[in-house]
Amino acid sequence: MSNWTLSDVSALDDQTVVVTGANSGLGYEATRMFAGRGATVVMACRSTDRGNDAKEEILEELPDADLHVRKCDLADLDSIRAFAERLHEDVDAVDVLCNNAGVMAIPRRETADGFEMQFGVNHLGHFALTGQLLDLLRASDGQARIVTQSSGMHERGEIDFSDLQGEQSYAKWDAYGQSKLANVLFAYELQRRLDAASADVLSVACHPGYADTNLQRRGPEESGSTLRLYAMKVANAVLAQSAENGALPMVYAAVADGVDGGSYVGPGGFMNMRGAPEPQRSSDRSYDQEVARRLWDVSEGLTGVTFESLAAATQA
Repeated sequence: MSNWTLSDVSALDDQTVVVTGANSGLGYEATRMFAGRGATVVMACRSTDRGNDAKEEILEELPDADLHVRKCDLADLDSIRAFAERLHEDVDAVDVLCNNAGVMAIPRRETADGFEMQFGVNHLGHFALTGQLLDLLRASDGQARIVTQSSGMHERGEIDFSDLQGEQSYAKWDAYGQSKLANVLFAYELQRRLDAASADVLSVACHPGYADTNLQRRGPEESGSTLRLYAMKVANAVLAQSAENGALPMVYAAVADGVDGGSYVGPGGFMNMRGAPEPQRSSDRSYDQEVARRLWDVSEGLTGVTFESLAAATQA
């Protein structure tokens, strides 16, 4: 069993790390950890007000932290494009991209581009962001890493190509499982394409186990379910590990030595819900390369984002 902790993270001076959803929960904790090791962290947040509040909190603990709040609404392809364009103006390279932000088990809503919100934010938004930052990642002096946050709930997920947007039938937990399976399929397919292009970039999937964050509360709050909200709070108090510990698999995937591209990292303790991070096996469905390739093609069509530097190698 792994005993990896934050103390095993080496200095990250001269590293630029992008974290989506950096203003709260796992993203906030990971941002704090990266900054504490000297990295420059770009905090990609839907709300810059909340992002700046989070930045000030971290600066109280780490006054020398190099933090930059930038607006990036993963439910809006125009916002993602604007974020990527500005980042190209601000930096010459990105060393780590943490595709962390997400929504969980919410009533059906649509993104600005008409996508079902969970599939649109959790998968398509990060697909589009990664494609537009890939040249910066390939410009890293070292081996850059792309870390995509999934969930143990990916194990119940299926990719329903006949109704990806839940327009014919919608169940919030099924939609969440689909989006989280899409995260793992994307991470693995991306690594295969990076390998084909001989790109010095690693793509890794991870999950936080059962971590106490505000992600669990959003679904019951949007549904107006006081009972479910209370039950979630009780479950968090009894079973969950802290958000800080829940962020460790993401940090491990981003910076630990010996991490392989196309791997899946999660807590190695009780039922993989808590404990120190370690490489694990994801669901059998997540290794289906035919589904992964089809999902990739569909995602390019929906977002209009193509990974141009990988396309030629994949087609060769």
